Amino acid sequence: MDMNEVLLTADAVLTMDAANTVFTDGAVLVRDDKIAEVGKAAELSTRYPAAKRKDFGKAVLLPGLVNTHMHSGILRGTAEGLPLWDWLRLFVDPMHRVLRPEEAEASSWLCYGESLLAGTTTAVDMWRFMYGSAKAAAQLGLRVVMVPYVGEEVGFDYFDNLDDNEKLIQEWHGKANGRINVWVGLEHQFYVDEAACKRAIDMCERYGVGLHTHSNESRDEVKEAYKRYGISPIQALKNKGILDIENVLLAHCVWLEDEEVALLRDNGIGVAHNPTSNMKIASGPAPVVDMIKAGIAVGIGSDGEKENNNLDIFEEMKIASILAKLRGMDAAAYDAWDVLRSATIEGARAIGMADRIGSLEAGKQADIVAVRADGPHMTPFIKEGAFFNLHHNIVHAVQGGDVAMTMVDGFIAAENGVLTAGDMKKFIADAEKACADVIERRTEWLKENEQGALSPV
Repeated sequence: MDMNEVLLTADAVLTMDAANTVFTDGAVLVRDDKIAEVGKAAELSTRYPAAKRKDFGKAVLLPGLVNTHMHSGILRGTAEGLPLWDWLRLFVDPMHRVLRPEEAEASSWLCYGESLLAGTTTAVDMWRFMYGSAKAAAQLGLRVVMVPYVGEEVGFDYFDNLDDNEKLIQEWHGKANGRINVWVGLEHQFYVDEAACKRAIDMCERYGVGLHTHSNESRDEVKEAYKRYGISPIQALKNKGILDIENVLLAHCVWLEDEEVALLRDNGIGVAHNPTSNMKIASGPAPVVDMIKAGIAVGIGSDGEKENNNLDIFEEMKIASILAKLRGMDAAAYDAWDVLRSATIEGARAIGMADRIGSLEAGKQADIVAVRADGPHMTPFIKEGAFFNLHHNIVHAVQGGDVAMTMVDGFIAAENGVLTAGDMKKFIADAEKACADVIERRTEWLKENEQGALSPV
């Protein structure tokens, strides 16, 4: 008898494989940290009678969600009402000037716990002083791609630097059974000089890691790129050699020219779509449908707590869907299956991990979410036939609070609203104190620097 076999069963299993296969009255057999088999509950129960059974009843099992762009943080509700570059100048970058390592760590414990409770199993986190983030991910069970904010341009050198980034790669990349990944991070191409870009490329090649940065988020940014380089932001990244790195993930990509879409496609670049953030900061609606049609791997991101106010990727799926419909004035745009794929397998593809996560298939890591389906917003629950509606309801009705279980690498990291390896009450208390301290120091800094931090545009 294999004591490490667990059979998860539910009224429906959405595999998110290439055919979007659905098993009604389905099951997932988990062996140690991997998925061993997916199929009908009756058949798998017969074949594996000794496996421990965990039945979720009227629920849906699906792959763990992939948040392709977030920032740990503690400024929720305290950085509001400004467009992107003013918001950075007056709220966010002054925070980075005064942030301390222990405050950054408190932020990650809070945000990683919030993510797991809401069904996110993998998060691409661009943050600061990320040794604390690594400790949080290792203990709580989250799969992370840690991407330090790096600024190495005159006036922006108060962020982490590439020395910090390289040390983090050396000490943490591949740890925690491979759940912790460390990439090279550039806050923005405007925040780093030419020498830093070259070193970033060299680091990616030397350590076999990817690179993540923001691009084409606002119209002002596009104008500034033409002013500086005489070309579009994506073409500038190409000319600098950034797009030649094996794994590149760009956040936002709101204002794209057709030639830039082609560059993203031809260079195999992943995109993190952040619909709530793009609306809240009035950046604009990204051409998500055009990118998907071009074959670009588009994942969904929450962005940070300050530009979203929560890290709920279920909610983000609904917003992504309806924003795409509004942008194109097409009610059929960004079909629910496509949105679900963005939040799972396409998000995994965008970060170069589709061979390991993103779908419920034998051999992949056991990153699995169970979503309760017994509430009014999942009614009617039509799991087969012409009016099958589970994908529509998951995208347009489910929220993170409906998650019954979050499993990562076969470890149940959260169940019924409780973290297995962490105390959310403590995380909240620590974050409350850290936020108050950061705001106090930021306020003092702004008294002496009324114009705020330097803006590149």
